[in-house]
Amino acid sequence: MRIFLSCLQSQRQHPVPAYQFWETYFKNGIEEAQHEWVEAKKVDWAEGLVYLEKEALREWRDRTWNLIISSIKQHHQTKPIDLFLAYLFPKQVEPRAIQEIKALGIPCVNFFCDNVREFTRIPKEFYCFDLHWVPEFKALKMYQQAGLNYIYAPMPVWIPPHQRNCNHPENYGVSFIGSRDIQREVLLAQVLKSDIPIEIRGAGWSKNTSTLSDSSKQHQNILYTAINQLKFVNNQGITAWVRKIQAKSLPRISDDTFSGFIKKQPNTDEYPAIIQQSTISLGINRYPSYQYSFFKPNTYSRMRDIEAPMMGACYLTEWTEGLDHLYELGEEIETYRSCEELIEKIRILKASPEKRNKLRCRGQKRALTDHTLSTSLNKISSSLGLNQ
Repeated sequence: MRIFLSCLQSQRQHPVPAYQFWETYFKNGIEEAQHEWVEAKKVDWAEGLVYLEKEALREWRDRTWNLIISSIKQHHQTKPIDLFLAYLFPKQVEPRAIQEIKALGIPCVNFFCDNVREFTRIPKEFYCFDLHWVPEFKALKMYQQAGLNYIYAPMPVWIPPHQRNCNHPENYGVSFIGSRDIQREVLLAQVLKSDIPIEIRGAGWSKNTSTLSDSSKQHQNILYTAINQLKFVNNQGITAWVRKIQAKSLPRISDDTFSGFIKKQPNTDEYPAIIQQSTISLGINRYPSYQYSFFKPNTYSRMRDIEAPMMGACYLTEWTEGLDHLYELGEEIETYRSCEELIEKIRILKASPEKRNKLRCRGQKRALTDHTLSTSLNKISSSLGLNQ
């Protein structure tokens, strides 16, 4: 297939959560699957995530999609494009442009990996796509209810060939890599109280900056605050609004709890080494949300659930629906459902080098066999009736 790819490519660094790796994973995975990718050279997709003001966002969409349509027509005329594959947030989508691409005979597919966290229902902006690549098992019901075509396929992860081995020295302890939020800090604080040391790496752990959601600006006037509260109730519901108010009284965990366990954030080269060479690589699939009780947080499968096993990690992650579709639990990866079970599983794994090695090799074999981008592209091609 010849694929026109739009996956958060950018012309410069933007103040949004890490996104550059998507381009690397998509492009290398497509090439390894022996397909071809093309792109619009001067488009900055990540820029569209920055704008909050409607007029600026509209101007960016108009400018960007004009470049995309022009580039697609040029490429398509030179050699036919078989597929438009994108990773787009609702605010980035221009349905009229998608219809124009489809009119050229090019099917349009969108990958999105934060359905569970971002939506209670699929946004109307997504309805224009021919097919949706959904990596979260818990999100499938939303697409079914919306009557949209979808495939359930893993996160698109690509690991360099030299990292595809499972015989790693254990140069690190029990490791967690991820930014700080209130759910993660509560869970890790409980584990640390059990005298189990965890090496913590990620943004926000050195100061108390985590929140349940984006923090509101201080000193807002009453009218502006009231408007925001009404918007929140309209979008999230009255129950979520009550939880938001209650969350302000939740006690915060002191930075001192983590101070002896925080390590510096890894760079691009250090990241895979830590994942691979940790005695146990830890995943946390819960997340902050006012849609759920603070004490019974929701969970969904993250990219780490594919990435860590693919790197040959001894991987212990939080159980969530769908993991048993990806792995044989207990044989290829280990899971926990509570803090108590997490502590127990850490102790069991630390005491058994044989068990750790088995998880490394079996988990990696499963990920590299069934969860590659090549396999997902085959699913897309089959669903759309394309010649591969």
